[in-house]
Amino acid sequence: MPDTAGTALALTPPAELRSHLTARLGTAARAWLHRALDEAAAHPGTHGPISVWELRIAEAGRRCGAEYADAARVLILHAARADADAVTRVYFQGTAAERRAVLHALPHLVPGPQALPLVEDALRTNDTRLLAAAVGPYAARHLDPHQWRHAVLKCLFTGVPIVAVADLNRRAHRDTELARMLGDYAAERTAAGRPVPEDLHRVLTLTDPTATPPAPTAERGPRGTDGKES
Repeated sequence: MPDTAGTALALTPPAELRSHLTARLGTAARAWLHRALDEAAAHPGTHGPISVWELRIAEAGRRCGAEYADAARVLILHAARADADAVTRVYFQGTAAERRAVLHALPHLVPGPQALPLVEDALRTNDTRLLAAAVGPYAARHLDPHQWRHAVLKCLFTGVPIVAVADLNRRAHRDTELARMLGDYAAERTAAGRPVPEDLHRVLTLTDPTATPPAPTAERGPRGTDGKES
């Protein structure tokens, strides 16, 4: 199964993700997942105080194991065709693991910026796994330049690998303000006798206005290529 952390999980088409996941689950977990997805597809959206598919999202860790729970939750959200209101409810009522799944699912479920408050909330935490999920393709598409630059700095500050930041090459290219912020951060670290993260130098290189512009990238998903320029 491909790496299902961060950007990779967010970019994997649901059908492909389901195929990879069901091939690796045990018999009981696979049967549970099929039932959960069928239930979600049969009763999508929000129903009453809590929908059946929301209960299945809560069960996923116990049923599928921690290794595959994020992928299972993403699939359930897809099957339920959760809109911005539904994912917002699941996010704010859920555990950190359930919030990660919502962030991973956003690129396929919410075409516009309506779910940005969820990304902004995640970026205020120091939970590195939640941060890594927050800087995926949905954030790359919709965060404004100011928010996006601070998200990059937050990753450097907390130790989230910079490879988690979706569409980094394009958004960092020729970004002189990001270069200034990185330089200030590096100077602060050096003055305090602390090492400068190697990832900082990698991002700083991307901001070089003389560098070759990155080739356009296509985002896999039902909406095709859709990026918001910084």
